Amino acid sequence: MKYVISDIHGCYAEFLALLREIHFSDSDELYVLGDFLDRGPDPVRLTHDLMARPNVFPLLGNHEYMALSVLRRLSVEITADNVDDYLTPEDLLSYSYWMKDGGDVTIRQYLRLDAEQREAFLEYLEECELYADLTIGGRRFVLVHAGLNDYEKHGENLEEYGPQDLLFTRPDYERKYFRDLQTTLISGHTPVQAIRYDHSTDIYRSHDNIDIDCGCCFGGALAAYCMDADKVTYVLSETRR
Repeated sequence: MKYVISDIHGCYAEFLALLREIHFSDSDELYVLGDFLDRGPDPVRLTHDLMARPNVFPLLGNHEYMALSVLRRLSVEITADNVDDYLTPEDLLSYSYWMKDGGDVTIRQYLRLDAEQREAFLEYLEECELYADLTIGGRRFVLVHAGLNDYEKHGENLEEYGPQDLLFTRPDYERKYFRDLQTTLISGHTPVQAIRYDHSTDIYRSHDNIDIDCGCCFGGALAAYCMDADKVTYVLSETRR
């Protein structure tokens, strides 16, 4: 079976519970639609778990993107020769934005790693793809972190989309983004509570769009969508149990 999870945000206990609920095995595949870092209690421990699973395929989220922009710069040794001008105002601004968006827990845990572990951690983030394009049972699934932006300009050529289009956008879920009736766009990034009028934590479906960010780190739920069976499994946030 092929599953999709998004926006785990360091909620490692809920992630493990969800894998138990779906009976995830070595014969299954899991696509993580980014934002496994930040906010929750265990982002680095969660990332190490993902790194150890060859059948888990991470996509880049805006939080991984922000983390990389900061951590790569901070990983360079500061010396007498570069101390005055190595960190630019842009670097400090990126750091500030990341901290305000929940990056503090990630950087604290990252700094406890040794040099080899830090490099492996950063290399894993750098290997994350921007999107996945799958065909399962005759249906096409396009997986991205946040959605598609600027549809009129790019059309359906996914290779023309960049990080700003796929990681930071707030898509129009009431719009069909693909002409092919067999194509479904699956994304996260926007918690479903911000879309649904009833503020439910169920995934949101409309016009061949599926939003699976159920706001676990905000007290909602973590969802696993099975693309083979069109089935959703939920685990409530620990704060609601």
